[in-house]
Order: sequence, then C-alpha cells, then structure tokens
Amino acid sequence: MAREGRLPGRAVVQVLPDGTEHRTGIWIGNIEARRDRLGTSQLTALADLGMDWARVA
Repeated sequence: MAREGRLPGRAVVQVLPDGTEHRTGIWIGNIEARRDRLGTSQLTALADLGMDWARVA
C-alpha cells in the first residue's frame, strides 16, 4: 500500500529475491473473500496496513 498507493490487482505477481514468485493480488483477494474466518488480531493487522475492508467493528 505504501509503495503503490493502492492494493495490487489480482494479476500482480511479485518475484522475490530468491527467484520464487508470489501472487500477491490473488492472496489479497482470497483473504478479503474469507475475512469472516479471520481472527480479530489478524483483521486488526490488515487494517493497520490500510485494508479498509478489514476494520474491526
């Protein structure tokens, strides 16, 4: 969020220094779709990173 100014899209694939790939966009989409299964501490951590949908009521 800090680097890009927004969440990455689903097609974003990041290549890590060790050469492996991480599909960041898909991971974020999946975690948002399954947010009802996340604990309060997990939602709070995601909200602190700027993910508005993770705000704890």
